[in-house]
Amino acid sequence: MAVICNTCGLPEDLCACVELARDGAKIIIRLETRRFKKKGTMIEGIDPKTNNVDSVAKGLKSKYACGGTAKDGYIFLQGDHRETIKETLIGLGFPDGSIELH
Repeated sequence: MAVICNTCGLPEDLCACVELARDGAKIIIRLETRRFKKKGTMIEGIDPKTNNVDSVAKGLKSKYACGGTAKDGYIFLQGDHRETIKETLIGLGFPDGSIELH
């Protein structure tokens, strides 16, 4: 028996809810200065219902060899990674048009 999606009502193998949710999300990347003038990259707008924010944060921390955290729908990476983070997120499957760099 095929599993039915609760959102769209289609069988799970035909369901496109995750891709539609990723297309509709607006991801904002900005630089934040924290205590003692330490800089960090803040990534907001990744929906925790459709994406595993912890695994995305773990992959980004591994790629950039930095510390960071994933809380309340945002990812904070230590250091300024604004120049290359957009290409990395596109490589993870997020659409180019939904990523804003501030």
